[in-house]
Amino acid sequence: MDKTYWLDRWDRKEIGFHQTDINPYLQKYWHRLAIPSGSEVFVPMCGKSHDMLWLHQQGLAVLGVELSSSAALSFFQENNLPPIRAELAPFIQLEHDCLQILCGDFFDLQEGHVQHVQAVYDRAALIALPPEIRKRYINHLLTILPKNSPILLITLDYPDSEMSGPPFAVTPQEVLTSYHSYDHIELLAQYDVLLQNPRFQERGLSRLHENIFLISNQHH
Repeated sequence: MDKTYWLDRWDRKEIGFHQTDINPYLQKYWHRLAIPSGSEVFVPMCGKSHDMLWLHQQGLAVLGVELSSSAALSFFQENNLPPIRAELAPFIQLEHDCLQILCGDFFDLQEGHVQHVQAVYDRAALIALPPEIRKRYINHLLTILPKNSPILLITLDYPDSEMSGPPFAVTPQEVLTSYHSYDHIELLAQYDVLLQNPRFQERGLSRLHENIFLISNQHH
């Protein structure tokens, strides 16, 4: 599973993972991060998620990174937000009023790209990656992020043997292990969502949980 996999999915509009509504867990739990107005929120592998609009409406600056430039352009076009385009090698930067998306590979991000970030919202990145790349993703994220940036993380968990991802199953134990450099990892909620997801029932799943985590440092 490489970059071309996701680029092809966007090109063919096979984007079952794209949610047209604002994520209800984002709306319900975001306040737990206690981020001051005007802060910058990082949304890795953001696609054209409407969650970015919601965050922006809360008075926050939003920085997304997205491999597919067609997805990033769609975000601005579909929301009538004409972007200013700039070269920020190796990325193309698209920006409209404190909403910016860097088009390119997440793993090319450097500390300088995210130096103003004060929080992270991850609904679609971690679960999009197979286990060996997940480790690399978390290591890179925690290396470049400013220290103490809290994370709101939404994962899916299901019996691994019943379906091959994406989306991939990420257990609560894996989250605890992977983000152990933070001193506070709280499972805010767990929802059983199998009945609302017939396409996963059709793929043979017997169980499907969505888990919402707050990952932070208490002395923050």
